Amino acid sequence: MDRFVVIGGDAAGMSAAMQIRRTHPNAGITIFEKGTTYSYAQCGLPYYIGGYIPSAEKLIARTREAFQEKYNMNATILHEAVAIDPKGQTVTVRDLQQGTETEHPYDKLLIATGGRAVLPDWDGAQLEGVFALKTLADAERIIAYAQQNSVQQAVVIGGGYIGLEMAEAFHALGKTVRVINRGNQVAGPWDKELADLLSEEMQQKGVTVNLEEEIAGITGADGRVTAVQTKTASYPADLVLVAVGIVPNSELAKAAGLTLSVRDAIHVNSKMETSHPNIWAAGDAATQYHRVKKRDDYIPLGTHANKMGRIAGKQMAAGVGEFQGVLGTAILKVFDLTAARTGLSAAEAVQEKIPHKTVTLKTLHHAGYYPDALPLHVKLIVRESDGLLLGAQAVGRAGADKRIDVLATALWNGMTADDLLDLDLAYAPPHNAVWDPVQQAARRL
Repeated sequence: MDRFVVIGGDAAGMSAAMQIRRTHPNAGITIFEKGTTYSYAQCGLPYYIGGYIPSAEKLIARTREAFQEKYNMNATILHEAVAIDPKGQTVTVRDLQQGTETEHPYDKLLIATGGRAVLPDWDGAQLEGVFALKTLADAERIIAYAQQNSVQQAVVIGGGYIGLEMAEAFHALGKTVRVINRGNQVAGPWDKELADLLSEEMQQKGVTVNLEEEIAGITGADGRVTAVQTKTASYPADLVLVAVGIVPNSELAKAAGLTLSVRDAIHVNSKMETSHPNIWAAGDAATQYHRVKKRDDYIPLGTHANKMGRIAGKQMAAGVGEFQGVLGTAILKVFDLTAARTGLSAAEAVQEKIPHKTVTLKTLHHAGYYPDALPLHVKLIVRESDGLLLGAQAVGRAGADKRIDVLATALWNGMTADDLLDLDLAYAPPHNAVWDPVQQAARRL
């Protein structure tokens, strides 16, 4: 019976482990996890910090004990994989409690080491009160620090997913919040005219947004943060959250000689196979094939990690299944607005050198004569030559989630703007207009 080893006990790793267990009820499965918590919802961390979720236990899908007792897995904690020998098929593991190292043989190995938050080496980045957010332990530290009475002014550096969610979380805790972003818009995956709606929403709620400001350093007193310095101004800060991106934890794979690709993520094929036999990789440590760009990309999202882990597990267990790629479909709550997107933005279409045209429509999320119809902005990006859908975005107080899932499904299946007009979508005045906003936009192309 094959010996299965998984490095990493969260989304990708445990999705794979469960697939292996379903196929091989008696196989030996060992997971090496350097932290202390298994299989939890990292995407829920900002809402836990903001007090929307009452306890960390609510974020845990399955406990370590469940994997051990119910699924008969050797689920370790505080065990860090520090080396892989592909030729000898062993993993060297350090026991972080004892400080000892041991070698563990494998027949099939999955690298699911995830990613980590970028923390630039600015002056003052190591001061007390400066945080990044990626793990449950990070969240617990932020909560403990934010509860101090002296912490009143929170500065968020970065206007991406985590930055915007954390701005709202700190606002919910009663803090004075400022977001500083180097670019000329927040929410980089969206085009500027829709992203600007999010900036307006935050400012209406009392969050200050500073765009096109570059960080020069972080200053403090008595070892604690007191201000964030940009190249043009100084902003007081009792707490700083750095949210400027994610990088893959691929150093272990690189040292073992595995091929890396986009942004130094581990290169994998559709079977999640790496460049070396009997080694798979999945999740935030690995590349994903982008169905519109027609090439490998790096878009670390929880949905991708779970699906990649599932395929890795099926391949390791039975040699079946292939990962069909990603569109980068995502959704974001910013106070009372929802922003959703799929595929390419217009800016990305330019980068990919795809001739295209766009339409941006401001409409209502259901029939205008029915009470409480709310504004909804929909943008479509299509190929200029034939109207093939390349991407879409939606922002509004209601209805954006429904529309983006329709558009993601259309994009996945290679539909054109004309094809959207033929869709048989649900209609009743409380829920929709007779022409869905997706179709209203398509008619204008």
